[in-house]
Formats: sequence, C-alpha cells, structure tokens
Amino acid sequence: MLIGILAGLTTGALWGLAFVAPRVVAPFSALDISVARYLIFGVVSVALMVLPQFRPTGLSWRMLAVGLALGAVGTFGYFLAISYAVLLAGAVLPPLITGTAPVLLAIVANFRERSLPWGRLAVPLLLIAAGLGVVNLASLQESATGEVGRLLGGVALSVFALLMWVAYGLANAVVMRAPDAPDALRWTGVQGLGCGALALLLLPAISMGPAMPDPDSAATLRFLLWALGLGVVTSWVGTYGWVVASERLPMALSAQLIVAETVFGLIYGLCFEQRWPTAAEAVGGLLQLVGVVVAVAIFSRRRIMPEPQTP
Repeated sequence: MLIGILAGLTTGALWGLAFVAPRVVAPFSALDISVARYLIFGVVSVALMVLPQFRPTGLSWRMLAVGLALGAVGTFGYFLAISYAVLLAGAVLPPLITGTAPVLLAIVANFRERSLPWGRLAVPLLLIAAGLGVVNLASLQESATGEVGRLLGGVALSVFALLMWVAYGLANAVVMRAPDAPDALRWTGVQGLGCGALALLLLPAISMGPAMPDPDSAATLRFLLWALGLGVVTSWVGTYGWVVASERLPMALSAQLIVAETVFGLIYGLCFEQRWPTAAEAVGGLLQLVGVVVAVAIFSRRRIMPEPQTP
C-alpha cells in the first residue's frame, strides 16, 4: 500500500504541471504543447516496446481498445481542456475545480456500492461548494466586463476536464482492480500509444507559417524542453505512477490522492505568477481543502470498493 500511495503522490506532483505548462511555453499554443507532449509520449512507448516487458502481449482486443481510448481521450483530452482553461481563467480556478475529483469519484463509487448514508456527505459537499462559490464570485467581480466571457469559458472547460478526469479514474481503477488486470508497464504503454496516435492525427493543426517563433529563439528552446519533459517524465512516468496506484489501492484511497495534483497545480501557478493567493482564493481554497479532507475521513472508514472476486 505504501508504494501505491507514494506512486499516487508522485503522479500528482507531475500532473500538476499541466496547470502552468501552457503559460510557460507562450507564444506557442496549448494545442502545440499538447500535440508535442503526447507525440513524445507515444514515441517513448513504442521505443520501450523493443523490450518484452513493455509489449502489450496477452491483452484482448477489447482491453487494447479501452487502453487506447483512455490515453487518447482521458489523458490527451483532459490536458488539452485544462490547458485552455488555465489560459482563459488563470492559475487558481482550474485546479480548484478539478480538485473536487476525489469527492466525485467517491460519490460515484458510493452510488455503485451504497456503502455510506448520503446524509453524511452533506457537510463536505457544502464546504466544497462554498469554496468554489467564494473564488468564482470574487473572480467575476474583479474581472473587467470583457473578461467575464473568458472566465466563464475557463470555468466551463475546467468542469469538462473534471468530468473527463472522473471518467478516466473510474475506468482505470476498474481495469487495474479486475482479476485479469494487465501489467502496469504494458498498460502505461498502451495508453501512450493512444496519446501518440491522436497527437499524430492533430500534427497538421499545430502552429505553422510566419507567426511561428524562430527555431533558434529562446521561446522555441523552452518549448522543446518542456515538451520533452512533459512527454517523458510527466506523461510516461506520471501515467505509470497512477496505474500502479490504481492497481495497489482501492478506489476510495486512490481518489483521495488526486488532491496532490490540485495542491501542486496551485503552487506551480502561483509561483509562475510570482504572487501570494488573494484573500478570496485563500479562503475558497481552504474551504474546498477542508471539504475534501472531511470527505476523505468519512470514506476512509469504509471500503467502498470490494476486493475483486475470482471467477
């Protein structure tokens, strides 16, 4: 279990970079960094399959399709949505919104297992809703009239990214907790193939023409270094860490570790903007964090996912 917890926390620290990457690589677009990152993820996955332990042998066609879809939609789609959300809404709102994923995953699991009275979830859910409300209202009040539309667009994309994260987390947990679960290395590679395939299809859509930065400029070098780091470390190592966490931990516990992504995302974003959080951001974030912790404490007393049954 300790290995699973450490793997989940490491993944949170790596995936939290998604909340700052699209701003660091400007003037390149969020689509540019997404395609470059996941193309590298795919290339690394293919290269590693030279070694037998990385090849997706023994997986059914159905399992391969699920893995490819998780990579292409759950991973690539999530990063693309959150990248544009950060560009529209700033560094604080998106991670706070996606930070509700642990509670949503726990709620979905409770719907499936009916292991906890819904009345016990009222307090954490109200705290989380209050935290999001404080930050959103403050952001809307402080925004100029022309920026409200951008802010609402960023909030909508953050919610969409949250739903994709929840779907990805559920599907990945179900696969890795099944009696015929694939090996973690092979499963990571399959998701990498899904990401790489989608990135290859989107390659013609990236920045072209005279508006593209000079290949020898500092901006281009920064973009390439970030794409390489995100593709190899954040994508491959991060995905492998989450697969290990999903394999070794019940969904109730692995879901709680998503909080690490939110915390690191907030830290990275505020460091990039070189500022402390505003009063509303601090209060809203604290309310949400307390709500998640309360929910974690409630669900940690019960196992909401039963051990897999042997056929």
